[in-house]
Amino acid sequence: MTVASDGFSRCYESLLRGLYDCTDRIVLNAYYPMAQSGGGFRAWWRKMYGSDETLDDTHLMRLAGRFSRRARAWAKKHGVPFVDARRDERKHEIAERYRPTDPKFRGIFLIIAGRAPAPLRHIRRFGKGGIEVSRKCKPYPYVTHYSFHLIDPQWGHVTIKVCGHPPFDAQVILNGHEQGACVLRRKGVAFRQEENCFTELADDADLAAVAETLRSPIAIGLLRQVCDRWLYSACLCFVLSPEQQKQCGFYYEYSVYQGEYSRNLLFDCAATMERLVHALIDRASGLLHAQTVRAVFGYRTRPHRRRRSNKRPRFEVVIERPTYDLVVIKLHYDKLTLKIYTKGEHVLRIESTIHNARMLKCGNSLAKYPRILEWLRGALERFLDVVSAADASFVDTGQMDALPAPSCVGTTRVGGVDVNRPRMRAVLQAVVALSWRPDGFTSADLAAKVREIQRCAPPAYTTRQASYDLKKLRGKALVQRRGLSRRYEAPPEGLRVMVALVVLREKVIAPLLAGATNPQPAARPATLSDLDAHYRIIQTNMKGLFHDLGIAA
Repeated sequence: MTVASDGFSRCYESLLRGLYDCTDRIVLNAYYPMAQSGGGFRAWWRKMYGSDETLDDTHLMRLAGRFSRRARAWAKKHGVPFVDARRDERKHEIAERYRPTDPKFRGIFLIIAGRAPAPLRHIRRFGKGGIEVSRKCKPYPYVTHYSFHLIDPQWGHVTIKVCGHPPFDAQVILNGHEQGACVLRRKGVAFRQEENCFTELADDADLAAVAETLRSPIAIGLLRQVCDRWLYSACLCFVLSPEQQKQCGFYYEYSVYQGEYSRNLLFDCAATMERLVHALIDRASGLLHAQTVRAVFGYRTRPHRRRRSNKRPRFEVVIERPTYDLVVIKLHYDKLTLKIYTKGEHVLRIESTIHNARMLKCGNSLAKYPRILEWLRGALERFLDVVSAADASFVDTGQMDALPAPSCVGTTRVGGVDVNRPRMRAVLQAVVALSWRPDGFTSADLAAKVREIQRCAPPAYTTRQASYDLKKLRGKALVQRRGLSRRYEAPPEGLRVMVALVVLREKVIAPLLAGATNPQPAARPATLSDLDAHYRIIQTNMKGLFHDLGIAA
């Protein structure tokens, strides 16, 4: 079995029959670099037609109409289904109904036409021969896009979504599980796949090698090859013939738009996995301070009204149940989403998704793809280390005695950490709730989270107070700075100490003391959970202990 590289997977390694990492959804933007500027667009038009006399909105619309007519005629001639999708239809569900069952099939098996926003070019003529080429302002108008669903020999199901208007920008959508399945078939490795997941593997070392390939610089060439193999010969040819492409020098460059990286844990026992998932839900709602808990039985539907992009970034923890047998824990951090969910009966998947790679500020060109994937992997392992800290949290006697004592940060003497004070307990809870963020947190983030936990107004806890509390935590090595920046993170050892302090007080000491000091306990409920039963046993024993010690009547 593949060796686990995070604390959470190592903690439950004995319960697993397999573990594998895999790249999931990969979305690449394809664009013609020269036509992205107004002058470049005009120069491309001159190369294609010899002059810019015909450069106007009418001729641009004619090119879009030519794309539509030729694509529909080709589909009719070769017997390929052409579907005009409605707005409320899910395109991938339509594609699954038409996917060929012949394992030897190669090529396009479906074309779907649907409307989506696109930055169209607008031509304005002025003066004597003056031409201005500009993009239409947001919100972009809705135009027809064509999704070509095809089977590639190396990548399996590939989707290419092309805008019918010049300069014919496109998106190439691939899946690492599809590519892994193709590699395993060529090697003759036995496996079982259910939807987008491997549930049985004869040897997960081969799949680990595939995942390592997609994280290496070799993946750049593999992605460019599959895009070049189909974009020119299967999509662009409907509006520009190979001769025209060569004449005007049309070529696509690629950038990373979205990416997903997943770690899949294959459990031996489904019941064990279910108990673990329910424990994770408790940690997510408690330690990560989930504001919204959504348990919806049946299928969740998307909102019918389109949300505009001027809303604030999401920073939240959400627990959902989209279907009866699927539990999802989502953590949103701007354009990053971390998810834990069950996949089938025996698979627990942890997934990190970047919805727009430009957020990472490391470049989103195709050459940066391995770096983006490593960032996603690091964010995933960081989150799993936070979850594992709840399982392996501890505080020894020396630490408990040393926490209230003063300490020094550099040459500055600061106060200790007194967990008996409500403000410091709220700070510890806030640091744990923010610790999963891949780029750390600031003192302003901590102040906002503490006010949220204490439900108080901004003057009650300011950024300066948060900075001082962070300095006290740094003096106890519970928090550290990220390099020379003003962002902070909790190291694994400090995280375990803070989680232990929060869990012991909130989950153990407070409930037991509340029950032990209550002279008249409430009536026993008709149904008692296992956790409540354990609490009642301990409370009963503590009452006897208090009576023998003479500290309770």
